[in-house]
Amino acid sequence: MSNVSPINTSSAAERQARVDLAACYRLVAHYGWDDLIFTHISARVPGTDDQFLINPFGMLFEEITASSLVKIDLAGNKLDDSPFPVNPAGFTIHSAVHQVRHDAHCVIHVHTLDGTAVSTHPEGLLPLNQTAMLVRDDLAYHEYEGVAVDHDERPRLQRDLGNKNLMLLWNHGTLTLGPTVAEAFMRMYFLERACSMQVRTLSCSQGRYHTAMPGVPEKTAAQGNHPEMSKAMANQLAWPALLRMLDRKDPSFRQ
Repeated sequence: MSNVSPINTSSAAERQARVDLAACYRLVAHYGWDDLIFTHISARVPGTDDQFLINPFGMLFEEITASSLVKIDLAGNKLDDSPFPVNPAGFTIHSAVHQVRHDAHCVIHVHTLDGTAVSTHPEGLLPLNQTAMLVRDDLAYHEYEGVAVDHDERPRLQRDLGNKNLMLLWNHGTLTLGPTVAEAFMRMYFLERACSMQVRTLSCSQGRYHTAMPGVPEKTAAQGNHPEMSKAMANQLAWPALLRMLDRKDPSFRQ
């Protein structure tokens, strides 16, 4: 964007974090998970416990670049001279996670149609398909308390999240986190796919659908519980492929 100055940092690690986070914003737009300017993704500034990068409030996700991301602290103070504000609800949700989950270097929150639809189903995410079975054991739930601008909500969100890496925010949307942007994105990809599959199944099944044999959901969950395999798949296989796709489409996210 012409009104954003080039990034000025001597840290190669921060530069890479900015590029990865900008790429994540572009990917969320590519898959249609964005909601105009109203959702948010954050990444911890490498080497810090109290600073993270988040989107400039007022830019579409397809516009975001590495240099346009805003650096803030856990009190919500801007640490650079960005002309853009920060989404207050984004600060509440992301600061809550970053405060207690120091393994969460990236947090993604979206309001997709299917994710929000599943967040209103009385049973949440159902074990209707392989994708849902792979992620359900790592899925937490948090009750809706209104637009997330009240910092008093943070302890309850932290309690409900616990040590899980995916969350369904009742009547609201979905959230994932990970030690890298790639891992947080892959978790969101699978969670959103599972939600879309559930919406399609329930819309055409008239309340009837095939269920897995007893014990199979638990077996599938165990098969998906291989952190090292998931880490390698996200960081070494899927993420480089996704960056190649973005570079073919529009490499300006790197600016």
